[in-house]
Amino acid sequence: MSAAPPPLILASASPRRRDLLLQIGIAPARILPPDVDETPRKDELPAALALRLAELKARAVAAENPEAAVLAADTVVACGRRILPKAEDEATARECLLRLSGRRHRVYGGICVVAPGLAQPRLRRVLTAVTFKRLSEAEIRLYLASGEWRGKAGGYAIQGLAGRFVTQLVGSYGNVVGLSLPETANLLAAAGIRHPAES
Repeated sequence: MSAAPPPLILASASPRRRDLLLQIGIAPARILPPDVDETPRKDELPAALALRLAELKARAVAAENPEAAVLAADTVVACGRRILPKAEDEATARECLLRLSGRRHRVYGGICVVAPGLAQPRLRRVLTAVTFKRLSEAEIRLYLASGEWRGKAGGYAIQGLAGRFVTQLVGSYGNVVGLSLPETANLLAAAGIRHPAES
């Protein structure tokens, strides 16, 4: 009889990441959002930032819960080398939307799993290219009024009203929402955590 897998902690306050995990039949035992500094380093590239923050979050929670497997993720939206902020106010959200309007941008996802049976943290980077149509002032005002942008990387949530802005998406849709499922499932499987039917 194989040993029971470790309990899974999702190191994220995002209900979207929890919902995505449930979509593949994996329910975290606990949700513990870490308190870490997410400020980009000087000249840090978007892909490196996504991976660094995912590992930083996972290690922070794992240090207090060594018996558990910890899943953490981070999402970074970038236009070229420019990292767009998480929008916490309307002015920032407007600036992001104006920058994204009519152009292609990239969404980098960093995923990290730390678990007792793994010698080292397991990391994956995911890249999705997203193109927005040109946004009118009325569309921007309507979106800002919705409040969906609050706390979102790049000032938008693709699973909400901003879905109508997207003219092309190449790569993982789940990555843009907050967690790419194929990579996540593979990382969790390495820690012994699978859909109940696969166990």
